[in-house]
Amino acid sequence: MSVVAKNRKAYHDYFIEDEFEAGMVLQGTEIKAIRQGLVQLKEAFITIIDGEAWIKGMHIGQYEQGNQFNHDETRERKLLLHRHEIEKLQKAQTLKGYTIVPLNIHLSKGRAKLQVAMAKGKHLYDKRQVEKERTLNREMQKAMKERY
Repeated sequence: MSVVAKNRKAYHDYFIEDEFEAGMVLQGTEIKAIRQGLVQLKEAFITIIDGEAWIKGMHIGQYEQGNQFNHDETRERKLLLHRHEIEKLQKAQTLKGYTIVPLNIHLSKGRAKLQVAMAKGKHLYDKRQVEKERTLNREMQKAMKERY
């Protein structure tokens, strides 16, 4: 499994609760562009419409060797999930106020897969607390390294 693109902003802005792996319905040159790493998940989000999961805002760049039938860079793409997974995501989104965010795109056996997570938004004070804990851990590791 090789990770092509990560959504670092998701880990900064959300508490990640539950993760799923989803396939994607891609057209023509999109998979070739993904293999080249021309993907951005920064602005992407997932919605559930009529019992189907869709990713919006994901940018897949133009494939350089493509022809006039090259793909649209920011089109909506359907996600392939099991029915019970979609129902679980939809229930969490409507009842509990969770957000569904993409975490990364990776290649698994030649196919592009999207790591999807149920996430709860962080407040500003939560972000400060996480940053403070990271700084303390770094200092502690540095002190341990110098001592031994």
